[in-house]
Amino acid sequence: MDIDYTVTALMFPAIPLIMAVYSNRFHTLSALIRKLHDEYVFQKQIPPAWEKQLHNLNKRTNLLKYTMGFASFGFLFNMLTVFALYLDELQIARMIFAACCVCMIASIFIFLQEIRLSNQALKFHLSDMKSMKDDY
Repeated sequence: MDIDYTVTALMFPAIPLIMAVYSNRFHTLSALIRKLHDEYVFQKQIPPAWEKQLHNLNKRTNLLKYTMGFASFGFLFNMLTVFALYLDELQIARMIFAACCVCMIASIFIFLQEIRLSNQALKFHLSDMKSMKDDY
């Protein structure tokens, strides 16, 4: 495969856009965690039903950390690819661009795992609502 500036240029708008999606997701999750903390810090007791949710939130924050880390390395490798092309090092540019693609693929797969955990959290809330409906 011939690699030139246009190949790496395709990644430049995609990587920051996907990192913005990850950052928004992280911001929303951190706001939720802060809200829960503020609600229960004064009570010094967390309802037993929330233990599962807190474990889920902890996993999700870790997954988002790795997601953003891999995306950041993908962006760095994309920049290094441009630099290697500038130096006319085509073989090195190919290897670095492959690392960029691997990082972005890993980032997306980890993000899919975080979405799965988010879906589990929503199902937990829906199950609470279903039990309330049965009471009527």
